[in-house]
Amino acid sequence: MNEKREAFEDLWGKLLSRHPKRIWQAFAALDIDQKQAVQEHLGRMIHEPGWQPEQRISAQAALDAITISKD
Repeated sequence: MNEKREAFEDLWGKLLSRHPKRIWQAFAALDIDQKQAVQEHLGRMIHEPGWQPEQRISAQAALDAITISKD
């Protein structure tokens, strides 16, 4: 597996971990455009059909952690 793919999988593993500190640390390391893209994708995971219930829960936990940490 190449480094970019591993980094991508590591990022999403942290973002969907349901551990607020890990989520925030991963999110904080992104640039502004990446942060926006991540938030939009998490929103799609929550609201669009085709995602498994556990994926929706993880996406909501990520958005909650990101939102709480911004306040």
